[in-house]
Amino acid sequence: MKILLIEDEVKTLAFIKRGLEENGYDVDTASDGIAGKELALSKTFDIIISDIILPGLNGRDLCRELRAAKIQTPLLMLTALGGADHVVEGLDSGADDYLSKPFEFKELLARIRTLSKRLILPKGDKNLSIADLEMDLTARRVKRANRDIVLTAKEFALLEFFLRNRDKVLSRAEISSKVWNLDFDTGTNMVEVYVNYLRKKIDRDFEKKLIHTQFGMGYILKEE
Repeated sequence: MKILLIEDEVKTLAFIKRGLEENGYDVDTASDGIAGKELALSKTFDIIISDIILPGLNGRDLCRELRAAKIQTPLLMLTALGGADHVVEGLDSGADDYLSKPFEFKELLARIRTLSKRLILPKGDKNLSIADLEMDLTARRVKRANRDIVLTAKEFALLEFFLRNRDKVLSRAEISSKVWNLDFDTGTNMVEVYVNYLRKKIDRDFEKKLIHTQFGMGYILKEE
């Protein structure tokens, strides 16, 4: 598996690169956002790991520009910035996961393994649907009533999780764990924020609603 690592702190870059290579990964590196973007656009990677605070082009803007360029490679953000707001900002930019510094290396490896699973689609499971909503996992395209629905990477992951668990009540803790790989923090409303983002795109303009709130329990994707 080939990984692009973008980190401007020399010791951190060397530490992560050495650890990844010792675990069998092929690693290319860049020490600023501009060089990282050029590598991401010119070569094919399985996963991109990027710090947020970078010279030239910060990690959030880097992610936005890669997504705008149709680069859908799973992207894991590393940052010393704490707080739910920073997590949401990072995910809003199109990142797939977020890991706060300092972290244990085994946690980084676990996140990489989780992201790598998204690269392998089970045979015969390339399309998911409910009612008139369709998700093409290969093309990463969503349509409802033959109308294209543009989703961010995290909205896409959330909808995929709902579709794979249709007609099942999903708690906020379960969504936080499975979609964000985070322990649920009762002091944040990140799950609610993203469910509302998704509702605006797949439900608001349609008579039949698909995402329903089960008060005190969580959310469920089902036909009314």
